[in-house]
Amino acid sequence: MSSRIESAFSRIRAEQRPGLVTYTTAGDPDLPRSAAILQALDRAGADVLEVGVPFSDPLADGPVIQRATERALAAGGSLRASLAVIEKVRPVVSAPIVIFSYANPLLRMGIAEFARRAAAAGVDGVLALDLPIEEAAAFRETLASFGLDVIFLLSPTTSDARIRRAAEMGRGFLYGISRLGVTGARDRVASGAESL
Repeated sequence: MSSRIESAFSRIRAEQRPGLVTYTTAGDPDLPRSAAILQALDRAGADVLEVGVPFSDPLADGPVIQRATERALAAGGSLRASLAVIEKVRPVVSAPIVIFSYANPLLRMGIAEFARRAAAAGVDGVLALDLPIEEAAAFRETLASFGLDVIFLLSPTTSDARIRRAAEMGRGFLYGISRLGVTGARDRVASGAESL
């Protein structure tokens, strides 16, 4: 049985169009409006909804996501709150939902407990952006046992061997970042993005 994420990408390919994967930080500007934003993105046709878990030390995030995280944390955002927002909107949102998190909040909750809660809330996939693929086997096994797609991050410096390993271990899609450095708006896509 294919996952909701795999079905979305199959539909995108069949329609021969680019897909739209959106990102929003759970709890920004507050929890109720965060839920409304996810519903609006779904109604507007987003193919996949990425929901960022607010975290106090966002090492890879640029200033826009850092400010969103600060607002979310101030409004009571957390991993538990993020899952509650997803659980609230899941019955009315058709797009797949991917939790986008640093590993620390997931480890703190406990991977099995997180996987159980995420699956119950209606999460479809998980990307732990700072979890090295070399250390991800048990994480992947636990999440897969709850039907969650595990998504791996690839960068322009990822070796071919690690890309192959990510493709073998991952499910749903591979998340390729186009350039090194923190997130943020740029006036052009990095030259190596297409080859990656």
